[in-house]
Amino acid sequence: MMSRPQQILRTQTTSHCIPEDPTGSPRSVAPSLTYSSSSSDEPEEPVPRRRRASTKLISQSAADVQRLIGESGTKLIEKCCGGGCCMAITKTDGLNYERISLPDNDAYRHFRLKVGELIPTTLSSVPDAPISNIQLLPVKNATAIPSPADSAISMGEGDDSTDFTPHSIETPIDTSVHPPNFVQPHPPYNVYSAKVFNARELTREGAEKRTYHFDLDVTDYPEELGVDFKVGGAIGIMAPNDEVVVDELMDLLLIPKFIRDRPVLLKTGGGRWPTVWGEEEAREIITTRRDLLAWCTDIQSMAPTKPLLRLLAEHASDEDEKKLLMFLTSAEGQGIFCDMRTVTHSTINQLLHAFPSSKPPLADLLSQLPQLMPRFYSLSNDPHESCVPRDGCSRLIEIAVTVHEDSHWRDGKRTGVGSGFFERQARKFIAAEKAGEKLDLRIPMFKGLMSNPLAKQFISDGPMLLIGAGVGVAPFRGFVQRRLKNANCANKVWVLQGVRDSLLDELYSGEWGVHEDEVKKVVQSRKPGSGSGKYVQDEVRAQAKLVWDIINSVDGRVFVCGSSKGMGEGVEEALVDCAMAKGNLGREEAQKFWNLKKEVGQYIAETW
Repeated sequence: MMSRPQQILRTQTTSHCIPEDPTGSPRSVAPSLTYSSSSSDEPEEPVPRRRRASTKLISQSAADVQRLIGESGTKLIEKCCGGGCCMAITKTDGLNYERISLPDNDAYRHFRLKVGELIPTTLSSVPDAPISNIQLLPVKNATAIPSPADSAISMGEGDDSTDFTPHSIETPIDTSVHPPNFVQPHPPYNVYSAKVFNARELTREGAEKRTYHFDLDVTDYPEELGVDFKVGGAIGIMAPNDEVVVDELMDLLLIPKFIRDRPVLLKTGGGRWPTVWGEEEAREIITTRRDLLAWCTDIQSMAPTKPLLRLLAEHASDEDEKKLLMFLTSAEGQGIFCDMRTVTHSTINQLLHAFPSSKPPLADLLSQLPQLMPRFYSLSNDPHESCVPRDGCSRLIEIAVTVHEDSHWRDGKRTGVGSGFFERQARKFIAAEKAGEKLDLRIPMFKGLMSNPLAKQFISDGPMLLIGAGVGVAPFRGFVQRRLKNANCANKVWVLQGVRDSLLDELYSGEWGVHEDEVKKVVQSRKPGSGSGKYVQDEVRAQAKLVWDIINSVDGRVFVCGSSKGMGEGVEEALVDCAMAKGNLGREEAQKFWNLKKEVGQYIAETW
């Protein structure tokens, strides 16, 4: 295993590049509401917020709500959202009940549904059984037929033949490691198979979340419309579902093992599936059942829908399971259906374990499950400075991936589709490296347009403040590498990095290519030995003068990257407080100030 050459650290100081008070300096062309000429560094007294009007309880029952809105809850729900659980009002008036036996298994109990053994005998607003627009047909002599690229084959009327052959023959693809050619998230280009050059864990044992670093070899990546990898850009990853989960699903559907990898003709009635972003049209594609479940269908990231539950009810052989599923799709079971969608995070496998008598045909089930979509990850290096001497020059891009975990009814926790795939690949690489072996591990990826906010708004001039928490700080490493290659006062950059514990989960410590204490401040929310921690938004308020000086400088920019829940919202509020303190602005004026800066590309937030 060849190691990456160590980057040369800069030894020159950047302390002389601290921004001066912008008074008398050139101003940004961005709209600026007010600027205080006071030279005092003391925070200004913020304008007190006006009290909100008092509220009064106007409803505490379904009847009160119906009296106020003037229509039934079911009608309101139909207008509200397709999922069917907005402002749910359960119909309970004048009902007769019957006793049923509830499913007695852990998968059902994990839903924590407040369903007694009595359910209404008559149900209303039950949807019809969904009609499938997908067919899976046998193919004659199909063992030698490869998977075609996305080119919808014309469906001639009256053609009932089962001897289907694609119009073009392509080199077969090993779909155990790479998606079929018809999976095209960036048409007309195919997904690229990037070799894992290196993988390692960035976090240490005891960290609340696990984060991995990857070096991906893109030396032979084909040119696409002249778009190159960019600093701050994000690549798309076509991660497959875990093969263990796919096999479990086919076991639950009673699909014989000998036909799981046998070629079939997939016929769709329209839409983009299974191509991700292909044209919306009918298709005929030679594929396999395994490929459709592994690469094309999201089997673990969706909340149950009424059409899906209605499909399970249609194919449930146990009468009590059928009645319960029908109840969940009805107006009478509306409230419990909403709980099912929102209280726990379920998967299609859990649903089939919870209602074990339901065995819907695979084609019908595929019609109700969403497309498996690509996951996007920001580059954590400067892709223009990524040459590794090996047979000339191997070009690498780097990314950091934090493993997302959710509760699981059987195993306690389960990983997300994309991050789980990355963790499996990383563990294989690390284990092989310890054993002195080399594995040819691949990541299916595509470059896309490199037009995410961080990539579009990065420029080489002007002061820059980078605010991130967790893995959100990863793309800023590439920013720093690019900006400080030729450091001078026109290329100033500062980083505020939020972590839980710097000893456990500070990402890329010592890997920024500069003396980090001069450009980076690490804020710990759970600092060991202290009673209370500090969040990155607290440091933003403490650096109010720096924030105000940068955003009012020529080409000054403030970037924010991280989770929108908590961190993103907190930083935005802190920036408003900075503008109030240093710009003598009221809260509404400060909010408008940052909105204007966002419009002209000086305030860029990329959150998820």
